[in-house]
This record gives sequence, structure tokens and C-alpha cells, in this order.
Amino acid sequence: MDTVTQLLTRCPLCFMKLFVLSENHEVEKRVAVTPEVAKKLVGIGHEVYVESDAGKSAGFDNEEYSSAGAAIAKAKDVSSCNVVFAINPLQADIINEIRDETILIGMQEPYSSSGNIDLFLDRRITAFALDLIPRTTRAQYMDVLSSQASLAGYKAIIEASSIFNRGLPLMITTAGTVPAAKVLIIGAGVAGLQAIATAKRLGAIVSAFDIRTSAKEQVESLGAKFIEVESTEKIDGVYAKEMGDEYRKAQEMRLRDVLPSQDIVVTTAQIPGKKAPVIIKADMVGVMKKGSILIDLASNTGGNCELTESGKTVETNRVKIVAFDNILNFIAFDASRLFAKNAFAFFELLTQKMADNGDISAIDDEIIKATLVTHNRQKYFGGLTF
Repeated sequence: MDTVTQLLTRCPLCFMKLFVLSENHEVEKRVAVTPEVAKKLVGIGHEVYVESDAGKSAGFDNEEYSSAGAAIAKAKDVSSCNVVFAINPLQADIINEIRDETILIGMQEPYSSSGNIDLFLDRRITAFALDLIPRTTRAQYMDVLSSQASLAGYKAIIEASSIFNRGLPLMITTAGTVPAAKVLIIGAGVAGLQAIATAKRLGAIVSAFDIRTSAKEQVESLGAKFIEVESTEKIDGVYAKEMGDEYRKAQEMRLRDVLPSQDIVVTTAQIPGKKAPVIIKADMVGVMKKGSILIDLASNTGGNCELTESGKTVETNRVKIVAFDNILNFIAFDASRLFAKNAFAFFELLTQKMADNGDISAIDDEIIKATLVTHNRQKYFGGLTF
């Protein structure tokens, strides 16, 4: 039985030393634990250490953490803690500072960060990937992908409206009428639905497209028009998947008909563990309205537009294709608040389950099984050992 397990078995909610890492603030302004959540952790018996200025870029200063009962620490102090919280996959030098048998909780991107997994195995680190939280009703309080995607969808519309050189709502003035802008959302998942709702609140005429037939009812319930593709190939469920050639051709033809009338396009389509599907080809940008805006929220996984360049704004044929490095940096305060609450809910579940079963790998819980990546020099995905 490892050190962490022994400690949790004796007292599952007491005497844990938790460390909150500072992200690289040049690319990530969020923080994994806010003062509000730090106070909760301290209140149930944990010692909380926060790397100095970890929350500064998100709007939380060291004094707020101190007032919550947390200790302000240096990065090297991570080596004395049992549990580490972070948002993004860690750099190798930080992993090497973490002591053996530590529990690591954050987004691990296990399908693309295989080098980290090897280091976890070497160091006997127990790593949990919050980005593998299942999309179930029971897990919704821990679902970081949904909470962060919702904010990303909202912010995409706000940023698009700022870049767009026209108004969004219909305005009737003594000088004439300003027509409502037309907004197309591609991908009606969590981010897409929030983008639809935001655009509608701002007065735009909104349409949406998704390959999942189940999305139609959700789109229409928000007051948007659902763009349908005539095809014998259909899918349903929570996640998108790669479609066949017949469907892709029909989808392309349908979008070519719709794109010329749109002022703002927001693309959100992603497939877990894979490169984002290219939905808008380079020549399709040529049929878009001059002065229109395309916000590609899938840019970090390759982009839904063939011309997307992550972190850049590309302009062609007077169409701006915008791909933010991390759109959540524009709303880091609220993004951190939601992430921290998700992480806290997961940590509560984990400690409760470990109180009943000291062997982490043997915990019979769908959420724990789905998120466990490594433990005791074994690799796990969805309860499977590799």
C-alpha cells in the first residue's frame, strides 16, 4: 500500500498536503484552485499550499489565498505534498520535482502527452485526467470540459461581435434600419449551444449545424434554425465521430449554400482524442461574405477551417479567420472558478471512494475508472490496464 493510500485509509478527509501549481502565465491565465475552493479544502482538514502568484493572472492574489487559510509556497515545495492540482499537462521538469506516489489531478491530454505518461510510470505517480470525465448526469459537477466549453462558446460570440464592424441586433433608427447580423454555429455541443444562446441574446439571426441528429431539438429550443444535411448516414449520442465520404460531400454542399449569407461563423467541432475535422475548406472561404468573421474554437486540435493558424488572425478575401491560443484567457476569473469547483467535486469523490477501498486501481466507480491514467507503475484507460 503506497504512502498516500495509507494516509487516506487512516483518515480520508484529513492531513493531506495539497499543492496548487502556477501555470505558465504566458499561455495560461487560469488557476486550478481558487481561494473559495482552497477555503473549503482547509475547512475539511487539508493543508493547502499555493505556488506564489498562481492565481494572479486570473484575478486572485496571494493575500486572498492566505485569508482562505492556504500557505503561499515556492515551486520547489511541491516535492513535500501528497496531491497536486494543475490545469494543463505538466512539463517534464515539474513532473521530476513531484515526489513518488503523489496524486496528480488536472487535464492530462493522455492521447497526445504520452511522454508525460512514461514519466508518471517511472515516478509511480497516480494521475487522474479531468478531461476524461464521462458525460453523465452523475459526473456533471466534475465535468471540466463542459464548464470550460460553455465559457468558450459565450466568449467566442463576444469576441466576434467586437471584431465585426457592424451591429448584431436589428435596429430601427430615424436614419434608417440596421439589419440583424446572421450567425452560423458549426458544432452544437456545449460550446456551440452557449454560442447560440449568446448570439440570440445579442439579437442576431442564428443558424446551427451538427452531425448529431439529437442536436436539432436543442438548437431549435434556443430559437435557432437547424441546418440539416440530406444523407442516409446518421449518428446520435453525446460525441461526434468521423463520417463517411457520402456524408462529407453532402455536408460540404449544404454549407456552400449557407455560408454566403452569414456574417459570423463559429466552429466548435472536435472529436475526442483525434484531430479536429476540417469542415470549411480553403475555397469555401471564398464564397463567404466580404467582411465576415470566422472564429475557430477547434484551432488547438488542428482547426475546423483549412486556413486556420492557431494563435493568429488570417485574412483572405476580406474574411477574417480568428484562432485564439486560449480564448479562456479572456475570461480567466470565471473559468478558474468553474474549473476549481469541478476539481473539488472530483477530489471529494476520490477521497470518499478511497476510504472504502485503499487500492485505487480496484475502486469500482465509473468516474474514477474513466479518469485514472496511471497508478503504481501501471497505465489505465477506462478501467483497462496496459
